[in-house]
Amino acid sequence: MKGSRPSTSKLPAAFKVWAAGALISQLGDSALYFGIGWAASSDGGTVAGLVLSMISLPRTLLLLIGGAVGDRTGARRIMLVGDSVMFLVAAALAISSWSLGTPVVILLIAAVVIGTNDAFYLPAAGSMPRLLVDADQVSRAVALRQSGSQLVTIVGGPLGGVLVALAGLPIAAAADAATFAVVIVVLFRIRPRFKPEHSSAGRNILREAADGVRVALHTPGLRAVLCLMAGAAGFILPVSSLPVPLLSRSHGWPALDAGLIVGTQSLGTIAITLAVAYKGTIPRPGIVASAGMAVVTLSLLCLGLSAMPSLAIASGFFCGVGVGLLVSHLTPVLVTAAPRSHLARVQALFTLTQSSALLITNNLIGNIAHAFSARTGLLTCAAVICVCALGALLSPALRHIGQHTTDADFRPADAS
Repeated sequence: MKGSRPSTSKLPAAFKVWAAGALISQLGDSALYFGIGWAASSDGGTVAGLVLSMISLPRTLLLLIGGAVGDRTGARRIMLVGDSVMFLVAAALAISSWSLGTPVVILLIAAVVIGTNDAFYLPAAGSMPRLLVDADQVSRAVALRQSGSQLVTIVGGPLGGVLVALAGLPIAAAADAATFAVVIVVLFRIRPRFKPEHSSAGRNILREAADGVRVALHTPGLRAVLCLMAGAAGFILPVSSLPVPLLSRSHGWPALDAGLIVGTQSLGTIAITLAVAYKGTIPRPGIVASAGMAVVTLSLLCLGLSAMPSLAIASGFFCGVGVGLLVSHLTPVLVTAAPRSHLARVQALFTLTQSSALLITNNLIGNIAHAFSARTGLLTCAAVICVCALGALLSPALRHIGQHTTDADFRPADAS
């Protein structure tokens, strides 16, 4: 794939409005998820890993169905339902945790409902940029959305630490409920500019889900990217919600320091994604992704060995730089390669590979941290990411992977 300057034409207003609403909602989610992880970590690494796994389990079981429903029903409709469900969940969690505290059973129930909702919501949300912008703006829109997402996380990490330190999980959940109210209003105001060719409503939903897997695995380049992203996600995504809180507790650092580590990781990622949004991707994205994972490996080593919060925060920043190189060069391959009739299903499979990995690694890392130490958990993550980096470098499919765009197949959406 050749690096190129993205289109300088203005992004459509509908995309900007949707992206703004989604980022507001993500800000609330960041505070809520940090609060859930922090509350669960008070009972030790095993319990924290179990609670986080209860988000991944229903998501893993239902994602392919969720993708098929999204392609059949339409992304916007699915997102409206999903945001309404999350508004109710966040409000209920705020009330129950205020009245009853944070017993493990409440955290587990919330985790299961969140994971089930995610199974339908995430594939729909992942397809939205391609439904709202022109073909030559897709990479730019994806990069800008990633930048905004990481910027929110920069604020959300410390915000979660502050809210939890001041008033615990109830205030974090209440803030999340307010943001979902905003995004529901936003979704009522927008209409996609393009729409994919929906699959026949008469077909069996399980067959449609299986067809999404078949198409994704036979689309050039997607299989190698999916495997790599699964391995990387399984040992990168848990870092901020599991080893970082456990490491902070082991050193006696406050929740705010843990939030700053997570926030600076996002700062490193946003620096890279903004550069990609302006300059375009570097040629040979597979090699760039391998280099990014090498940076993550070194950063996690430093984070695990850190004895001072300042060094841990700096390590978090460089970890974010490596993550930015990885996602900004491989995500466009996934976003633009899907056939127009399988947008949500390919996004579902992408999320499924990550959730399947997390279902294993959250428990694995949590139990390693419980049996040995939080530092050992982080060093384990570093070792696996190092193996992934070498695998990407040695794989011909990843070294020569390119971008395959099918946006020309899109047609304008009807007014309805």
